[in-house]
Amino acid sequence: MHDVVRGLKRLDEFTLSDLESTRLILRGDSVIDWHRLDIGSLDEARAFLEAQEFHPDEPADHARLEQIKGEAVSYLRRHFEFPIPKPVEHATCEELLQLASTKGHRQVCACTILKAMHIIHHLDGRELLFSMPLSDQQVFHLVEEKVYRVIGGMLAAGFPLTEFIGGRKNKDSLYTKLLSKQDTIAAAIYDKLRFRIVTRSHDDLLPVLLYLSQHLFPFNYVIPGESTNTLVHLRGVCEMVPNLRPLIERVQIRGQDDELIPGDNRFSAETYRTIHFVVDVPVRLPRETLELAPPNAWALGPIVFVLCEFQLIDRETEASNELGEASHARYKERQKGAVMRRLKLGMREMRVPPPQAPPPASKRGR
Repeated sequence: MHDVVRGLKRLDEFTLSDLESTRLILRGDSVIDWHRLDIGSLDEARAFLEAQEFHPDEPADHARLEQIKGEAVSYLRRHFEFPIPKPVEHATCEELLQLASTKGHRQVCACTILKAMHIIHHLDGRELLFSMPLSDQQVFHLVEEKVYRVIGGMLAAGFPLTEFIGGRKNKDSLYTKLLSKQDTIAAAIYDKLRFRIVTRSHDDLLPVLLYLSQHLFPFNYVIPGESTNTLVHLRGVCEMVPNLRPLIERVQIRGQDDELIPGDNRFSAETYRTIHFVVDVPVRLPRETLELAPPNAWALGPIVFVLCEFQLIDRETEASNELGEASHARYKERQKGAVMRRLKLGMREMRVPPPQAPPPASKRGR
C-alpha cells in the first residue's frame, strides 16, 4: 500500500474501531446491534463527540449532552427497570464512551445508555428541523457548506482524490425516480442531496472512507439497509494486510461473511461497481438561524439531521462503469423506458428487461 498524506490512515494503521466503523458503512448495519465500542482514550471520545457536531468544552453543549443522557436513563428505568450503577449514571459522555469499550456490567450499562441517547438525540434533531422555518434549499445549503469545507480541505492537503461532485436532484429527476418506484412517496427519496467522490486508486477507498466518517458524517448515522458495496471485499482486504488479519475475527455481528453487498436498483447493470450509502448527516445550525426557532424547540439543542447520499469509487472503476450497459446513459434509458410503460399500461408491464450484451462488431450499426 502506498503512503498517503498525513491525516489519512494507511490500511496497516487501522485499529479495530476503524475497521468496525468502515464495515458498518459498507454493510449498512445498525450501531444499535453492537455490544461494545472500542474507544480507548479521552481524546478519541472527544473526537467522536465532535464528529456528531457537539463541542464538549462549551457549557451549553455539555448541558445538552447531560440532558440527553438523563432522558435515556429515565427511559430505561421507566420501561425496563434497567439497573444502572451510580458511577455509570453520573459519568460524563466521554467517560460513558470509554466505559462502553471495557468489559463487565458497567460496560453493558454504558452501551445501553449510549444506544438510547443515540435514538433520543436523533429524534430531537429531526423534530428541531421540522420546527424551523427553513426551506429544503436553505437546509441543503448548510449541508453543502459542511461537505465542501471538509472535501475542500482534503483536496487542498493533497489527499488522493481525483474528482468530487456535489449536487441536488432536480425536479424532473425526482419525478422520474418516484414514478419508477412502487413506493411513490417523496419521503422515500434519499438522494435529493448527493455527493460523489472519486479516489486515485482502489487502495485509497477505505482510508478515504474512514477519514470521511471521522470528519464529515459519523458512522452511527448511516441509514441501515441502504448501503451498496460491489467494490471492496472487506475480508479479502483484511487477509492481505497482516495488521488487519486478526482484527476481522474480532468484529461484531458474527455469522456474516463480508461478501459484497449488491444494491436493489433494478435498472443498474450487473457490471456496475460502486460503494453507495445514505447518511443522516448532523448539521449544527448557526446561532442566527437558531434564533428563528419557536420557544418550544429551544430545548432540542442546535443540531439537525439531513439525509444525503454518498457514492465512493476509484478512478479505474469509474472509467469501467461508463462502458456499455453499466453507463449512466444506459441506466437512464432503462429507467425512463420502465416509467413510460408504467404510465401507459400500469404495473402489468413494470418488469424491466435485463441489459442485453452488445452485438458482435460485424453486426453493429453506425
